[in-house]
Amino acid sequence: MPLPMKPLRQQNNRPVITYKPRVEPAPPSHAWRVEGFKDVWLLRNRYVAFVLVGDAFRQSPAFTLPEAAQRWATQVRQENEI
Repeated sequence: MPLPMKPLRQQNNRPVITYKPRVEPAPPSHAWRVEGFKDVWLLRNRYVAFVLVGDAFRQSPAFTLPEAAQRWATQVRQENEI
C-alpha cells in the first residue's frame, strides 16, 4: 500500500526587507547631543546619528558605540555627497 504524499510546502517568497532610514524633521528634543561627535545624539541609552539630507534629517539605527553612529553618518554624507 503506497504512502500518501504530503503536499509540497509553500515557499516563503517574502521580499528581503532592507533598512530604510527614518526621515525626521529634526532630532527629537529629548535626545542629548554627544560631546565630541558631529552627528551623534544619545537617545534612550543608545547612540543615534542624525544627518540632514535635503530638507529632512535621516535617523540611523541605534548603536551601542558613538563611533559606530558617527561612521554611519559619515557614510550617509558620502553617499549623498553632502
